[in-house]
Amino acid sequence: MPDRSGSRPGDGRSLAVRRDGMRLEARDAGPRGGEVVVLLHGFPQDRTCWDTVAPLLGAAGLRTVAPDQRGYGGSDRPSGVSPYRVEELVADVLAVADATGSERIHVVGHDWGGVVAWEVAARHPDRVATVTVLSTPHPSAYVWSLLRSRQPLMSWYTLAVQLPVLPELVLSATLAPVLVGSGLPPDLAERYASRVSGPGDLGPMLAWYRAVARRAPRPWSVGTPDVRVPTTYVWGRHDPALGRAAAERTAHHVTGRYRFVELDAGHWLPELHPSEVAEAVLDRIATP
Repeated sequence: MPDRSGSRPGDGRSLAVRRDGMRLEARDAGPRGGEVVVLLHGFPQDRTCWDTVAPLLGAAGLRTVAPDQRGYGGSDRPSGVSPYRVEELVADVLAVADATGSERIHVVGHDWGGVVAWEVAARHPDRVATVTVLSTPHPSAYVWSLLRSRQPLMSWYTLAVQLPVLPELVLSATLAPVLVGSGLPPDLAERYASRVSGPGDLGPMLAWYRAVARRAPRPWSVGTPDVRVPTTYVWGRHDPALGRAAAERTAHHVTGRYRFVELDAGHWLPELHPSEVAEAVLDRIATP
């Protein structure tokens, strides 16, 4: 399978993970004997969003594994919506952990990767040593904020992408400027947009949103358990999509040791604030 992530030779080792006939491509870097940190990207990123974070973690002796999550980059892109249910996304992360030979891993997630990180930590605490989530509040805190803040106005796009076909048509022509408008530098915006320019590229990525909305009788996020493992949540106060109410409410859904880090930043923390991200991850691992 061709590597569509844009990673350069020498950036790390390729790791192919197979689960139920599906293939996930991951970038495996750092010392093989180090504790494993699984790095989960969001929309419309891929594993390259961690390119400046992973070396900082590797320099501290950690092994980083950054997969292209299903529907993205060099990983398989199953058709339909049901393959993108959160249960499948969580199982993918556990399969990545198994492929490294690690019983327990550190999980770091941004944006949609943050949603998956919350779920993995909440539902499989025996497999997670620590979790660090960037930008995305605990799902139950997010739902709480929908009735008590401006969050519905900030999340309008989650409803817009439920329409069939039209979101793919619009975003295929406008994704780069939309990303620039959200604070991503033009070169990075163009890089991500160029990877979803082919027929069918956006459908699997938008299926993540559609899978949540179509779950009956209520969205899975309402029922996300509280997290018992040591947790750090990093949030940018200028994030245009995820507001303060949910960010501050997240503390109510972590019963393990918890740290909230507020940055003078926007949404794109792995790309634009790699040092702060790496520091938060290393601090969490050092003081579980």
